[in-house]
Amino acid sequence: MNGPSAPGRRLPRSLRRGAAAVVPVALAATALTAVGTPAHAGEQPRKPSYPVGGVADGVRNFLLSPNAVTGVNDWSCKPSAEHPNPVVLVHGTGVNLGANWVKMGPTLANEGHCVYAFNYGMGSPFNFGGRVGALTGIAKSAETMSGFVDKVLASTGAKKVSVLGHSQGGMMPNYYIKRLGGAKKVDRLVALAPTNHGTTLSGLTNLGHALGLMGLVNGAFDHLNLQGLKDQEDGSDFQKALFADGDTVPGVRYTVIATKHDRVSTPYSQGFLKGDNVRNVVVQDQCPKNPVGHIGLFADGPTTQDVVNALGADKPDFKPSCEDYGPPF
Repeated sequence: MNGPSAPGRRLPRSLRRGAAAVVPVALAATALTAVGTPAHAGEQPRKPSYPVGGVADGVRNFLLSPNAVTGVNDWSCKPSAEHPNPVVLVHGTGVNLGANWVKMGPTLANEGHCVYAFNYGMGSPFNFGGRVGALTGIAKSAETMSGFVDKVLASTGAKKVSVLGHSQGGMMPNYYIKRLGGAKKVDRLVALAPTNHGTTLSGLTNLGHALGLMGLVNGAFDHLNLQGLKDQEDGSDFQKALFADGDTVPGVRYTVIATKHDRVSTPYSQGFLKGDNVRNVVVQDQCPKNPVGHIGLFADGPTTQDVVNALGADKPDFKPSCEDYGPPF
């Protein structure tokens, strides 16, 4: 070929000069695009924009990403004046941080919070390769939480954290707060369908007691290192000891969010707390048609809005938009 692109043929000198001038400009433009355009003086830094997941993402993360979720555990994050307290997420029984927080983790990060999460209670033989957590004793799990909170405070320079937990993850932090010195380090505790005061598991524990089987069941839980299940039973020694001196401690603000369609933490009202600085919310009082169940709260639109409010403006009369309901299980 004899065209201008034939191998070995040199470009005219004028074109070579033009190319030499264009390349540095293109590289500079690429560099600016990569690092982002800096904010002008006086402008607020732009909030991040992380993709928010749903139920399908939770299932996928349970299997493929049990230790990570979008927008969570950015150890370079520094709290803002608007959100000075980092948020620590505490997953529920039988799941992991990757599955439990696919919606609320990135949502809170997009709101400007520094968000962190950890896995715990993985010491049983049923942890499915680190995917099924919160099965072992709750007191030991609270020690894991204590170490993690200290790590978050050291990394961010914050004085306190706020805590968001689901199911056992909403109850276990009470042990950390009341028994491990967490009251000085926690500003707010937001609990989704927590197993405070224990659960009857839709009456199964009552049936077990009536049949005289609970001793055998609890013995098996101890043998298999599943004490976290035993600790959450209605009337357990753990529950009696934890709340014997009252539900709350001074200085911490509490929000409990429950659903009437709960079949796991039952009766649902048993998760409510009594004391100063407590707000107990039933999602159906806000959105009567909301079918969301115990597990489904992790992906429920109104619940997510309630969480953003509780960890932000904290308006006592807040009403969420009744849309994007979570699943009924």
